[in-house]
Amino acid sequence: MMRRAIALLLIAVAGAVACTSIDDKRTPAYQVNIRLNRVGLWDTYGVHGMGDYRVFSLRKKQPSNFPFTANTYTGFAGVLLLMGYDFTTQTYNTPVAFEIACPVENRVDVTVDYNADTFEAVCPKCGSRYNVLEGGGAAVSGTAYERHYGLTRYRVTADNGGYLITN
Repeated sequence: MMRRAIALLLIAVAGAVACTSIDDKRTPAYQVNIRLNRVGLWDTYGVHGMGDYRVFSLRKKQPSNFPFTANTYTGFAGVLLLMGYDFTTQTYNTPVAFEIACPVENRVDVTVDYNADTFEAVCPKCGSRYNVLEGGGAAVSGTAYERHYGLTRYRVTADNGGYLITN
């Protein structure tokens, strides 16, 4: 009887732990390489205050006047660059970046929109909402929340007075 109770407890604990993990690798892995490390690039195309954001998409040519090169890659559907909280360094007011393809829909033509009032990224198709300011791209509601999906995170590394965004 005691072994059965212990086994059931272990199964319950394993289930609870599994429910807290976030799947942020659902979106197909495409190369990311955005260089904002030359003089003036970070000043012009970077993010400078908490919640400030910019979207980079080679496919949509966003920003329209960005100097895309043959070595610029913007992931599967594009990249959301945001001044927020970085879990890896536990630092506020630092640039963070996410894939803009909704992991529920997983299509290049269904991308999240950033809501500057709520500091969330929202999928216009499934309605999932993601905390990108402080939550590392984890879903806070909708189908993505129910399925434990999160936005794919990209690396943002300081370099030469600006930043590099890579995967």
